[in-house]
Amino acid sequence: MMKLARLKLKLWIGKPSLLFISLLTLIALTAIALPRLTRAQSVAVHPQGSPVGVPPQFAIPENFDRVMEEARDRQLNTLAFPELIQAIAEQFIGTPYVAGLLDRNPTETLVISLDGFDCVLFVETVLAIARGVALEDYFYPTFTRNLERQRYRDGILDDYCSRLHYFSDWIFDNQNRYLVKNITPLLGGLPLPKTLNFMSKNRASYPQLSRDTNYQCILDVEHHLKQQAIAYIPQDRIRQVYDRLQPGDIIATATDIDGLDVTHTGLVYRFEDGAIGFIHASPAGRVTISRDLQAYVQSVDGQIGIIVARPLDPRLGF
Repeated sequence: MMKLARLKLKLWIGKPSLLFISLLTLIALTAIALPRLTRAQSVAVHPQGSPVGVPPQFAIPENFDRVMEEARDRQLNTLAFPELIQAIAEQFIGTPYVAGLLDRNPTETLVISLDGFDCVLFVETVLAIARGVALEDYFYPTFTRNLERQRYRDGILDDYCSRLHYFSDWIFDNQNRYLVKNITPLLGGLPLPKTLNFMSKNRASYPQLSRDTNYQCILDVEHHLKQQAIAYIPQDRIRQVYDRLQPGDIIATATDIDGLDVTHTGLVYRFEDGAIGFIHASPAGRVTISRDLQAYVQSVDGQIGIIVARPLDPRLGF
């Protein structure tokens, strides 16, 4: 009996059963499908180890998947970076303008919105998405990290004071980290003598400045900004530099308001006929395209010219 049992066992080992073959087949099919499943989950579920200020349960906006699917279908990653930025910006035309989104939380968090923008949030969102698409990285955590890198000093969210509140400072800090290049001096920009102290002088307009620690920190930031030179292109000379502007160039409108550097931001938009327009989250109501950049700047009281920063292509190793 023992011999017979050993013989049956030997035959079973020497000739794989149907169950064993089925198990091997299942493992092989799972190994093939797993990478695709992992990619899908990476987009749908926000993982642990999120960027500072983003809770792990943060819901991914529906618009994010739509924009990324469009980018993949149209192979936007193959475009030059200026055209890629413009193509992403176009997908948000008609999105409502919503003021004060970044200041609604008493504690500084990484605010993300794809269904409503103020002017700076629109620029930051488009650039953060474009950087991911350029590198064929369509994952939501990459997008949120790109946002954080752009919005905060040295790319790190620490507190309210770590946010780059003055846009000329935003440009300066992002240039130091090779995310943009301020090309205003190269375009013949003129000095804009300014003492930036609008926030401290209008403390009551900023709820977070009711805290003395935040107020003192902003005073320190403003003191440091005295060392930064600002150049701008006067509004009546903007058309003279049209031939040197690219789609996706960041436009900040310089102002004559005391203590403030700029009042609005957006992106250069190049029409098919070569005309230079301005795509922006307009306080008039939504993301729109103004047909002529200079005409737009001249039409708004208090705007005296523009500051221009060029986003740097991450595919070049910046």
